[in-house]
Amino acid sequence: MKAVLQRVTRASVAVDGNVVGAIGRGLAVLLGVAQGDTSDDSRRLAQKAAEMRIFEDADGRFNLSLLDTGGEALVVSQFTLLADTRRGRRPSFTDAAPPKEAESLVREFEDALRGLGVSVASGRFGAHMQVEIANDGPVTIILDTAELQRPRPA
Repeated sequence: MKAVLQRVTRASVAVDGNVVGAIGRGLAVLLGVAQGDTSDDSRRLAQKAAEMRIFEDADGRFNLSLLDTGGEALVVSQFTLLADTRRGRRPSFTDAAPPKEAESLVREFEDALRGLGVSVASGRFGAHMQVEIANDGPVTIILDTAELQRPRPA
């Protein structure tokens, strides 16, 4: 599972010209679900995203998390994060989870954020969406469950 976190002043997602989700200050989360990802991966990634200290404190340092600031999250499913571009010029998406499985894990990610007290808006799974993001900073962080499982070098 991969997530691109973007610190935003506002973000929204529309389907067929109609806004289906919008937030103010917080995180836009582009979320890709891979084959083999689990409910535990969804929960751990949601916890990591909510606790990531990428918001500035009064001294301008990255010391505050989404939970500390009371910010919101806009979660948008994006299977293209799982693109394999090692060969040729056309990306392969064979590493992406099947849609039914991916949708369930995206919902679990959203529910885990809500369980932590985060207000969550979302896109529409499987739809062609237009996402507007006012990236603040810009601050963009990539999280990958494979990286979360790997021990840090000494």
